[in-house]
Amino acid sequence: MLFALAIVSIGLLAALRAAGQGADSAADLRARLLAGWVAENRLAEHRARGDWLDLGIQRGTAREGGFDFQWREEVIATPNPQFRRLDIFVYAADQAEGAGGGVRAGDGAVARADDGAAARAGDGAAARAGDGAAARLSGFLVQAPRAVP
Repeated sequence: MLFALAIVSIGLLAALRAAGQGADSAADLRARLLAGWVAENRLAEHRARGDWLDLGIQRGTAREGGFDFQWREEVIATPNPQFRRLDIFVYAADQAEGAGGGVRAGDGAVARADDGAAARAGDGAAARAGDGAAARLSGFLVQAPRAVP
């Protein structure tokens, strides 16, 4: 009888632990989804304005769905002078960049953001994992043709 009680208690503890991990995973997933939206919003904003950003790094903050995020944009030259690559990294506001922080699950998975333009325009926008960012999005900016007077 005592042996059966021990087995039941172990089973209940395992079920309780699994339920707790599921709740944590849901919160992490929500935060990573929102971080992906921040990255997509930054890229969409630049494209909508027709921005031609200077090469280098810009930083800022954004709030999405009750979460505060920090973003970093890296503008990189390409072989074609009419294009610039824009990499956007989004981190949880309370985490330092590159410190393995960010809003992510324990397995290192990060939000996958895709602005959809890759399939339509072939601009190569895609998300990548790896540096502790909650989301990373790469896209291209195209310099608008100048009007000839």
